[in-house]
Amino acid sequence: MNADKRACSLDVDSQYVELAVEVFAMLADATRVRIILALRGGEMAVGALAEAVGKSPASVSQHLAKMRLARMVSTRQDGTRVMYRLENEHARQLVADAIYQAEHALGGTPAHHRSEQVAP
Repeated sequence: MNADKRACSLDVDSQYVELAVEVFAMLADATRVRIILALRGGEMAVGALAEAVGKSPASVSQHLAKMRLARMVSTRQDGTRVMYRLENEHARQLVADAIYQAEHALGGTPAHHRSEQVAP
């Protein structure tokens, strides 16, 4: 039984709790959340990301550098351009879940529940 408990990283005494807090801190910025939302569709260059999130390329580059260090995004060289993409699906899912939670905070039936309802 203890072997099973050690294998689960979702226990309250998990070695990953502090790292998870760092992930949340990284996502506690609206620009970074918007960057993740923009990258859901695939790779983008800094200029396209800047336009998508409504920030300057310099600002977006600074956010991307931090996100790259946190291993949320990765890069690929395409000639003279650097293309950014999500490192894995987890940051995308965290952002989606946070937005769904925000919809719940408004009360009523959240949009993400309305789209899942089956018509009679």
